[in-house]
Amino acid sequence: MNQVQALAERTIAAPVDRVRAAVADYRETRSRILTGHFSDYEVKSGGTGAGTVVHWRLQATKKRVRDCLFEVSEPTPGALVEADRNSTLVTTWTVEGNDATSTVRIATTWEGANGVKGFFERTFAPAGLKRIHDELLANLAAAL
Repeated sequence: MNQVQALAERTIAAPVDRVRAAVADYRETRSRILTGHFSDYEVKSGGTGAGTVVHWRLQATKKRVRDCLFEVSEPTPGALVEADRNSTLVTTWTVEGNDATSTVRIATTWEGANGVKGFFERTFAPAGLKRIHDELLANLAAAL
């Protein structure tokens, strides 16, 4: 298998504590910033930061839909890790900044296919997922 990674980053004009709180808020903020690529969003347990379990379906393309059940951890201050129980998909949200601005990074990795299918996945999937992440970050900036 081959690891595939998609990255997105945005600077938001809001204090780092406020942005971290919004990113960790799966009950309110997260459900409001989702794009049309997400459906069936449901917080299964928790709702704020580490210990949260959340479900959604991600439609990356017309034919590619992932049913995700994420368990959230917070390995370091300012970082949330969403690990999918149904696959190798892991998304890490990192928020750094100060009292005026914050930089939010989303990094998603997963074990991709081998061979020709893997080549196309490594070539096209990161750009598609980056577009989805860019939309999420734009929605987060608008919500704050």
